Amino acid sequence: MYVTEAVVVDGQTLTPEGVEAVARRDVPVEIAEDAREDVRRSRERVEDVLDSGEAVYGVNTGFGQLVDQQISREDLEALQTNLIRSHAAGQGRELEREEVRALVLTRLNALVKGYSGIRETVVDLLRDLLNEGVHPVVRSRGSLGASGDLAPLAHMSLVLLGEGAADVGGERLPGDEALSRAGLEPVTLVPKEGLALINGTQLTTGMAALALLDGERALRAADAAGALTTEVTMSTTANCDPSIHRVRPHDGQAASARNVNALTEDSGIVESHRNCDRVQDAYSIRCLPQVHGAVRDALTHLREAVETELNSATDNPLVFDAESADPRASGTENAAVLSGGNFHGEPLALRLDYATSALTELAAISERRTDRMLNPNIQEEYLPPFLAPESGLHSGLMIPQYTAASLVNDLRSLGTPATDNTPVSGGQEDHVSMSAGSAYGFREAAAKTASVVGVELLCGAQASEFLDDDLDHAAGTRAVYDLVRDVSPPVEQDRSLSAEMDAIADLVREGLVDEAVEHALGKPLE
Repeated sequence: MYVTEAVVVDGQTLTPEGVEAVARRDVPVEIAEDAREDVRRSRERVEDVLDSGEAVYGVNTGFGQLVDQQISREDLEALQTNLIRSHAAGQGRELEREEVRALVLTRLNALVKGYSGIRETVVDLLRDLLNEGVHPVVRSRGSLGASGDLAPLAHMSLVLLGEGAADVGGERLPGDEALSRAGLEPVTLVPKEGLALINGTQLTTGMAALALLDGERALRAADAAGALTTEVTMSTTANCDPSIHRVRPHDGQAASARNVNALTEDSGIVESHRNCDRVQDAYSIRCLPQVHGAVRDALTHLREAVETELNSATDNPLVFDAESADPRASGTENAAVLSGGNFHGEPLALRLDYATSALTELAAISERRTDRMLNPNIQEEYLPPFLAPESGLHSGLMIPQYTAASLVNDLRSLGTPATDNTPVSGGQEDHVSMSAGSAYGFREAAAKTASVVGVELLCGAQASEFLDDDLDHAAGTRAVYDLVRDVSPPVEQDRSLSAEMDAIADLVREGLVDEAVEHALGKPLE
């Protein structure tokens, strides 16, 4: 499940799991030799264009609306440095350590595809930032998602010049001191390199990769929580019968049904009431496969975009071999420089907004199942009001459900699409994606959904304490119950549960629910 060996960047095979390995667990980074050759060839093409003297955007002209202003050869290095300095104008909170590492890694992988015209020494320095633990201080706001994530990437790039600031070993240092502390030297950018560093979707993509994994873990944990709730509410698993899902063959729906079946297989609790008088369960349980499955399909759709974007060239202009490019391209007989819009974040922005709405629904149905375990007006007779051992004197788990409801309300606010448009650069950049805002929203949604699912797990474990002693959980749900009990003992009298709720949410976010279930079942959840 986890990448543990060095992540080799080659511009083609980076995965969300690889991003997480580097960003969260400091797995080292290497550059593939074939990718190095691609980088060298791309730089040779840029040098060919420079020698020709032809005006080519991004190589020897101004930027944005200043595209028509050709820059003299002696000023080209200053142009690149000025670009980084001027664009490092972000605001807002500073990116977290893992967000910075994801940003650096994903930019590195895009550059080594060999279409950006950057030198090998620059990509080596990006790699070294990761391997030596030099983390640029990057402000979070300023990206419009076209021309990519300019301001955050510029803050990252300042450190390459020995400017800006970076955190090294828990200490914040000026950029030049940070590099020196790690035994590194700053670079002086040459033509095309400044634009290559900052013109791309890597803030959006890096955060999306991390949050995607968080969302997928929350989804599988919700399947586990729903299976436990199904047991303790004496509900049926007939809703997960494969026959139902064969006649409505959505992939995600069938996968969630299989997960619940695996988690509840041979459950003594389910078997104890197989022939009871109840005809149907409430929608939050009966329609679990349909709702969770729709969320799963949304996250699959997002994963497809993230995996594509991780291994794409997203800056502008892009440098190609003249023989393979459109004859309308600028350049020379050996190099073709094409301007386009691969920096536009729309392919991610729309799916991120959709995925945020999907996680909101996952949290909403989880909170409704929590209510069914607590609500004295609808819960089973054997469950005391709010799962309190002595209702009235004790409030039990009443307020964790309040918290879940509050988080669901927050999520519904996040569900408003972040995609919008405010023209910039004198109208030259007249449509932007705001994809970074979509990524921030999705990242927050994944974290809050994990907390809501954690409340359901807490309540499911507590409800288990009131079952007859001769009723056994299934192997899967027993593993989930035991995992919760590792960090939260039964509530025998009122106590503050906030820290325990945090701990259970962390079990979800860190994939420990997945690990416990896989160990118990001998196979992972889908």
